Amino acid sequence: MTSAEDAAPAIVFERLSVRRGRNEILEDISAAVPRGGSTVLVGPNGAGKTTLLLCLIGEVPYTGRILAEGRDGAPWPRLGYVPQQLQMDGGLPLLVSEFLSLERQRRPLWLGLKAGARARARRLLDLVRAGHLENRRMGDLSGGELRRVLLAAALGHEPELLVLDEPEAGVDFQGERLFWEVLDTARREYGFTQLMVSHNLPLAAHYATHVICLNKSVRAEGPPRTTLTAATLLDLFGVPIHLYPDQCGGADPACPQCGAWFGPDHPPSDHPPAQIPGRQPEGLKPLPCQGCALHMPAALPENIVRGKSHG
Repeated sequence: MTSAEDAAPAIVFERLSVRRGRNEILEDISAAVPRGGSTVLVGPNGAGKTTLLLCLIGEVPYTGRILAEGRDGAPWPRLGYVPQQLQMDGGLPLLVSEFLSLERQRRPLWLGLKAGARARARRLLDLVRAGHLENRRMGDLSGGELRRVLLAAALGHEPELLVLDEPEAGVDFQGERLFWEVLDTARREYGFTQLMVSHNLPLAAHYATHVICLNKSVRAEGPPRTTLTAATLLDLFGVPIHLYPDQCGGADPACPQCGAWFGPDHPPSDHPPAQIPGRQPEGLKPLPCQGCALHMPAALPENIVRGKSHG
């Protein structure tokens, strides 16, 4: 079976640049988004990640080219978009099921939804494990619940390319894990191509099939195992970050019970996290390796779950 990394590209960015006044926002971006895969854009704030997505959906002018299927004249894929946030009146008496039916509703909402529209909304919510939210008001949703409803709305367009801009921002770690899992299940089931901006490096390392490291220009591109290295992340963020046990400062894996890095072939287990080999700053206790951090409960310190420095 052909992997997502080996598949023909759904989208190709070719020497794309964006300038605002004298500021170069993006510079000579050339990268590919493999068809059917989960491509994640990572980089520091101000790196141009959101700008690149806005170029793709036609909201920002640019020089260079964006090619569908990697060639001129190919039909453009049907797009779905999940924004970073949705601004709406929290007091608006709009139910989740009504929100998901707005674009197809041909009569006032106070007359109620037709059976077909309600069934469609329920089906979309079940897809993102949010069926219990059907009759909740949009303004009453938590951050994680709202993100899943927005994902359901995007999936309702039956996209061939799903674009997501930090959809897990402001969501707790447990909600982030659930969102990534729901998204991964939907992508595998429906076969769409995913392009997503994220700051959660451990989850990107686990779920992504392709990573583009961006800081105004492309710093690295490829499978997460070869792009999210300590050297690349140090160049990208300016601080030491280790995502895989065998990159934590010693030859021995940081996970002594299994000796494996955390990835698709190494699912979570109940064994305790290992200590990081190598030197630690004076007075600081060793932290669990990022590769093993995903084995741990959701209530992790921020500096562990968000991929920050070991110290």
